[in-house]
Amino acid sequence: MTLKEFARDNLLVLDGAMGTMLQSGHDARAVHQAYLAAGANVILTNTFHHKTDEDIAAAVQAAKEAIGNHQSYVALDISPTGQLLEPMGMLSFDDAYAMFKRQVLAGAQAGVDAIYIETMTELGEARCAVLAAKENCDLPVFCTMSFEENLRTFTGVDIPSMALTLGGLGVDFIGLNCSVGPAQMKAMAAQLLQWTDLPVVIKPNAGLPKIENGQTVFDVTPEVFAAQMAEIATLGVAGIGGCCGTTPAFIQAISILKRSQKPPVEIPAALCSATKTVLLDRVRVTGERINPTGKKAFQQALLDDDLDYIAEQAIEQVEAGADILDVNVGMPGVDEPATMASVVTHIQSMVHAPLQIDSTSPAAIEAGLRACRGKAIVNSVNGEEKSLREILPLVKKYGAAVIGLTLDENGIPPTAQQRLAIAEKILAAALAHGIPRQDVFIDCLALAAGAEQSIAYETLHAIRLVKEQLGLKTTLGVSNVSFGLPAREKLNQTFLALALANGLDLPILNPNNASMLDTIACFHQLKNIDINSAAYLQRFHQAVQDSSTSGIAHFIHNGLQDEARAAAQQLLREHEPMIIVNEILLPILDAVGKQYESGAIFLPQLLRSAQAAKAAFDTVKQNLPAKDSDTSETILLATVEGDIHDIGKNIVKVVLENYGYRVIDLGKDVPAAHVAEQAVQHKAKLVGLSALMTTTLAAMEKTIQAIKHASPGTVVVVGGAVLTPEIAQRMGADYYAKDAIEAVAIAKKALDKP
Repeated sequence: MTLKEFARDNLLVLDGAMGTMLQSGHDARAVHQAYLAAGANVILTNTFHHKTDEDIAAAVQAAKEAIGNHQSYVALDISPTGQLLEPMGMLSFDDAYAMFKRQVLAGAQAGVDAIYIETMTELGEARCAVLAAKENCDLPVFCTMSFEENLRTFTGVDIPSMALTLGGLGVDFIGLNCSVGPAQMKAMAAQLLQWTDLPVVIKPNAGLPKIENGQTVFDVTPEVFAAQMAEIATLGVAGIGGCCGTTPAFIQAISILKRSQKPPVEIPAALCSATKTVLLDRVRVTGERINPTGKKAFQQALLDDDLDYIAEQAIEQVEAGADILDVNVGMPGVDEPATMASVVTHIQSMVHAPLQIDSTSPAAIEAGLRACRGKAIVNSVNGEEKSLREILPLVKKYGAAVIGLTLDENGIPPTAQQRLAIAEKILAAALAHGIPRQDVFIDCLALAAGAEQSIAYETLHAIRLVKEQLGLKTTLGVSNVSFGLPAREKLNQTFLALALANGLDLPILNPNNASMLDTIACFHQLKNIDINSAAYLQRFHQAVQDSSTSGIAHFIHNGLQDEARAAAQQLLREHEPMIIVNEILLPILDAVGKQYESGAIFLPQLLRSAQAAKAAFDTVKQNLPAKDSDTSETILLATVEGDIHDIGKNIVKVVLENYGYRVIDLGKDVPAAHVAEQAVQHKAKLVGLSALMTTTLAAMEKTIQAIKHASPGTVVVVGGAVLTPEIAQRMGADYYAKDAIEAVAIAKKALDKP
């Protein structure tokens, strides 16, 4: 019986923590045997850290030997790389993919029953790992991500975005692990179950960690863990297990739980980026401006690879009210697939909006979908057999939605009924490829009313037929109707109003044209979609924007490095360098930090803002007198010995540097003695230590003690997913920082900065 067959009728009982058991003196095979004896029917290989092919083969063999005659399965455990993918970090998608592919192939060759991708916090990396698994083996694929109590990962990913994206990629099991205990994970599980029809697996920690007698322990007992997991099981999850701090006693306590029937779920029609889910429950605007057609400046930006110019078009449209951004980079002289991938990657680091990949080239469409960190729309397919054959498999593979154009080999039909027939053909083909009905959108094609006056009515009639007879969402390039006519804006606005009344859901238009957005706001108010006229009143009684969004503040807030650098150069003509640093740049960064803390922006935007601020700061620094340019205090950063994850540390480094501090990064897996030695050598007044894994908390405490012994005056700040203020205090750290922004505040306090 395969694992998927077993899972149809049985509750999967996954094992518990590996590191916790290894620390107590067991070897990997003994750990597996203990969990199997406790009732686990799925065990994860000891490969959470990145292993060689030989290590993976040995780990799989140990797990298979432990199983013996048990009705149990071996899953290859794949962890995050420990690095951020571009553009947030330095790791390319291709390099990350190669890492994951190697592990998948080694595990499949060794004979695992499934691939288990876990503890992911960045949706782009999770997608990369899933693609590596799906494209290089035919084994069942699990993917679980780690969320914090605010129902987001530390990079800002929300649960609906995870479910839409990973479900679309075709994972077989989806779920949650690590970060919190079962009490906190219940709400996360409930939300996930509303957004997926896949089997859901849940692996919480044994509560929250603490240090007792130099050892890491957790605050939830096996009995309490089982009681809380019983509540989660009743929600209809398919699998349960344990993460950090759990032992065979925890697994034995939950192994008696029974599987509950999962309530039927109707997944809402929605699109997403990594950090924002857009429900298609009302009219949603697709911005049309990222398109070279008729735009000389945009064409030049493509030829010059000026990604910041393109990103600014994205930012302007989102600020104007676009919910989705159409991305088209097709023009002579441009490598369209490569350019599409780079533009999509860059835009996603600047704005939250989902994307619409717009091209006639299947290669460019695939490049855009591969780079996309969420659930996108493909624009487009049509009724031609070649189009259906080439595009729909890509839509299915990457879990996208698709626009169907009502044209075929004979062109655009003149009548609404003929366009409806093509829409029916496209829908049937999409369903045959396994694309859900709610992910098929129909464009009934707006043509120039000046050329054939009756054509506008046929388009409106076709929209109504598609809505009434097929029940599909509709989209339309609205401004096409007015080509060749005067007073285009008035005609476009009236045509939009008529199209909305006939059932248009996703108008493609220029959101910088306020009258078009005004029409949609009025439509929502009149149709009683805008409850209590809240959005209407906000739009038409909105206060004048604060001036802090203009000039260099605007560029830094939106992560535009070249523009921030040029603005800083302009400011140098008017102000002294230190005035710019202390009275302009640092307050802007503080404002960005407050946005991050409030949840208004997320990690990708924080890092882009920090990089833009650094560009401005470097420009100003070149104009500081020599005696002032090297006065920054030195801060040492390190991930403690035994821990190879340094994402958090790297983020702290970037942000601290942008506040003018000199930061020396000692890297990851750094022995305590080396950190202490470097603190003395560099006369560091502040040392920051990071740890992600509970198994390295003892190493962190040892490092703190070594620093305090070698350099008594040095201040130590610690951070990481497994730490709390209480643990930090017990270890002897001076401060605990929950994120990079708090680390900056601590640095200011510890180093007497203004």
